[in-house]
Amino acid sequence: MYTERIEMVEVSPRDGLQNEKREVATADKVALIERAIAAGARRIEVTSFVNPRAVPQMADADAVCASLPEREDVTYIGLVMNRRGADRAIATGRIDQLGAVCVATDRFAMANQGQTSDQSVEVASDIIALARDNGLTGQATIAASFGCPFEGEVAEDRVVAMARRLAEAEPVEIALADTIGVGNPAQVARLIAKVREAIGAIPVRVHFHNTRGTGLANVWAAIGAGARSVDASIGGLGGCPFAPGAAGNVATEDVAYMLERAGIDTGLDLAALIETNRWLAGVMDKELPAMVGKAGGFPAPKKETPERTTA
Repeated sequence: MYTERIEMVEVSPRDGLQNEKREVATADKVALIERAIAAGARRIEVTSFVNPRAVPQMADADAVCASLPEREDVTYIGLVMNRRGADRAIATGRIDQLGAVCVATDRFAMANQGQTSDQSVEVASDIIALARDNGLTGQATIAASFGCPFEGEVAEDRVVAMARRLAEAEPVEIALADTIGVGNPAQVARLIAKVREAIGAIPVRVHFHNTRGTGLANVWAAIGAGARSVDASIGGLGGCPFAPGAAGNVATEDVAYMLERAGIDTGLDLAALIETNRWLAGVMDKELPAMVGKAGGFPAPKKETPERTTA
């Protein structure tokens, strides 16, 4: 039922920080990326190319990209909402993958990116093609797949239809996002099964927020249903400026702890993640939501006992 390995996608530099009121220096964002790499992250959503007036925290996207470590083994993802953002991401020469976003409902799509839900699918498909034309890869996320902050329940058939249309653009993967953290494990397993049937061999990634405490349960259900990549944010930071009530992402430390204890390899170093949690808490000047960041791993590292000496 379960896989031996799950790919983790680190989203703290973008989704983790974008809704924070405290301005984070470019150098600290780059340091966060470097720490994530040191902890084993090999796919990182480093920034978003959006209007800085709408998302001030991402105003330094070009500067962040200019300072990214040169790593052949790391995929840097830039989130883009439209052709202008995609062109900016491509122009940096440092982004490996464009992450497009479409939204399952009209009201949220208009609030998030000024277009209808159907239009957002068209734009996402164009971005995937543009990435390919420029030697990059492209993937797409369906936001509000499990519920909308404005329209409430989202029909599963609607999400499946969107995924089927996106699949025609041949993205490297399609992600289902629980943008406001309302999903439950049964719903997650059911929807992923339907989407996988609709899109064939294209992998499914998942993106969960822990707004109502169901994030880890939803990750587990998603993996059981065949998702093979999981978004997570160091410290559990996160939220969407355009989605009322959206709270933090599932924490990378918490997901890694759960999966590794269950025998599923994540490629991540839990001790390094916990240390980064403490560092990031200092940068943000507050305690972070991640539970493993507070409690530590298990079993606890053994402390060396000093040798006795005789006088």
